[in-house]
Amino acid sequence: MYLLQEFRARSRHVIGPLLGTLAIGYFAFHVVHGDRGLIAWWKIKQRVDAAKQAMHISRAERKTIERRVSLMEPGSLDPDMLEERARLMLNYGHVDDIVILEDRKRRK
Repeated sequence: MYLLQEFRARSRHVIGPLLGTLAIGYFAFHVVHGDRGLIAWWKIKQRVDAAKQAMHISRAERKTIERRVSLMEPGSLDPDMLEERARLMLNYGHVDDIVILEDRKRRK
């Protein structure tokens, strides 16, 4: 009987700190592993960095394409650009051009 009373008396002093420690552990776990925790934040940061890098690449490609298109506009038609596109599309070359043919069997 005395052991049970001693246990009850000591448990009153232990339950409060134990519940506080469990609550802190619960919140600490969710700060790291939760839906809005540190790991989720890190993954989102990586995705944002990858998206920014893709945006920079697409902007550079767009500038290149815009520059080439502006050279082909009727008001500012560049003769070199016109000649390059015509030779490419019609498969023509100059008399002084050197043509190197590849062997398709060696390429494989």
